[in-house]
Amino acid sequence: MSQEAVQHPLGDLVRQSSPFDINYAPDDSWVKDKVIVITGGASGFGAGFVKRWAAAGAVVIAADINVEKGDQLIRDVRKDTGNPSLHFLHCDVTDWLSQVNMFREAVRLSPHGGIDTVVANAGIAGGKQQFVEPIDLDLADPPRPDLSVIDVNLTGVLYTAYLAFWYLPRNPGSSPANPRCVPSDTHRDRHLILVSSVAGLMPIPGAPLYGASKHAVVGLYRTLRSMAFMHGVRVNMLCPYFIDTPLVKLDLRLVLAGGTMGKVEDVVDAGTRFAADPRVVGRAVSVGPKLKVRQDADGEWSLVEGAGQDAEERAIWEVYLHDFENSDVFQRRMVAIMNRATEIKGWSGWARDTVVAITYGLRSLWR
Repeated sequence: MSQEAVQHPLGDLVRQSSPFDINYAPDDSWVKDKVIVITGGASGFGAGFVKRWAAAGAVVIAADINVEKGDQLIRDVRKDTGNPSLHFLHCDVTDWLSQVNMFREAVRLSPHGGIDTVVANAGIAGGKQQFVEPIDLDLADPPRPDLSVIDVNLTGVLYTAYLAFWYLPRNPGSSPANPRCVPSDTHRDRHLILVSSVAGLMPIPGAPLYGASKHAVVGLYRTLRSMAFMHGVRVNMLCPYFIDTPLVKLDLRLVLAGGTMGKVEDVVDAGTRFAADPRVVGRAVSVGPKLKVRQDADGEWSLVEGAGQDAEERAIWEVYLHDFENSDVFQRRMVAIMNRATEIKGWSGWARDTVVAITYGLRSLWR
């Protein structure tokens, strides 16, 4: 991670870390003995996280609705790594009580009675989404849409994030997240990793519900990272591109034929950069296929074909890099106008509005 201090006052206020160096190799050993809960942990990215962090000595709790895959994964990884501190818990992320029970059991299984990192990874792509192309138009009443994608990818993530903010601040021996901490002196963590998608950064035609759910996760991340410091929790986010996982079905693979897909190992590497470095606070990355690229003097990137000597190979790109430094033109103008209006009203305007607000509240009580 880049060791430069955060320069922007608002970034300092919310304890956001500096952009991290993509070429910086994470030290996996830091996750040793950390207790990590991963939803959707039986396959795809979740299984990748389990394998890598188990190999580094973490206490990993994989939660998933697929009991057969989850149990088999844990047995295999225990055998491969020799790490006995691996557990599988059944969890339906769309069911509030299922998640509550899973978190309670995770705390019970934790050697120190707490949780260091929560990875809100569970997600589904859903089948063909008949949302803008309704079927059965001859019926008297419109059929109810299938919102299972929203249930898993949004409601499930909200439940997980809510429970993370319940348990992480209670993690015994942990301290509030601090981008200036010294990793070797930091023995416990309070960390939430949200998994969105490139579909949360741009439109994906044909998948309105999936796109809506992943855009919502991005909105959750951008809001939480601006307030998580009050609870000492660090929040980071992964936005994978099209990655070679079971989520990418045959029809999408045909659409992507001739193009490029990323690899699970690169998403796992990006997640490890978050999990294994307590100084990374409030950062988000998009992960795609490894490509050889070159950056010009204006900061623009271009693809390098062939053996370009000054090219670098990268799959990880930081996104929402300057949220607390820059905003779009409309937002800047609107905020500037609102601030100016407040200045014009002055203290007398503040006092008058306060009286009006209190009066409104009292009248509401009397009704």
